[in-house]
Amino acid sequence: MRIIGGAAGGRKIRAPKGAATRPTADRVREAIFNMLGPLPPSTRVLDLYAGAGGLGLEALSRGATEAVFVDRSGEAVRCILENLRALGFSHRARVHRADVVPALGRLLKEGRRFDLVLLDPPYFGDEAARALSCLAGPAEGLLAEDAVLVVEHDRRMPLEHALGVLCRHDERQYGDTVVSFYRRAA
Repeated sequence: MRIIGGAAGGRKIRAPKGAATRPTADRVREAIFNMLGPLPPSTRVLDLYAGAGGLGLEALSRGATEAVFVDRSGEAVRCILENLRALGFSHRARVHRADVVPALGRLLKEGRRFDLVLLDPPYFGDEAARALSCLAGPAEGLLAEDAVLVVEHDRRMPLEHALGVLCRHDERQYGDTVVSFYRRAA
């Protein structure tokens, strides 16, 4: 795995060993950030189900001000911390070892707000739908006014078009991977 663009473009990052983590393919990550376009320098990023942190690290490399990474795996958290140190981004990031939905509640209590939320949950199961439901309802206060959510999921696990304050505005397919883009509805 490597960072695709920005200040750390071309640099390799470490991924957890084993099959428990499925890093976002370089070509999918590149497509996501091409669709997002240039990130405003004040962008605050939340990377959920972060794994190696590839999506959040890519955002930091492309100029995001800060990133918060959440993953329940100790090995994933160690990888994220190592990658942040290696890329020189540690001062712009926080890493939480936690399940996503409880972590959203804690971040909400801290008064955090995010412009870009990146979700790469396990493909099978209801993790993507649970996290989206939480962000569209009880944790919607985490979303900045024009927040964008990017959800990577399996094509066999379609997501709702609209959910609470969220509305899907684009969707792209890369083999079995689908990337759904949501915006906070006005």
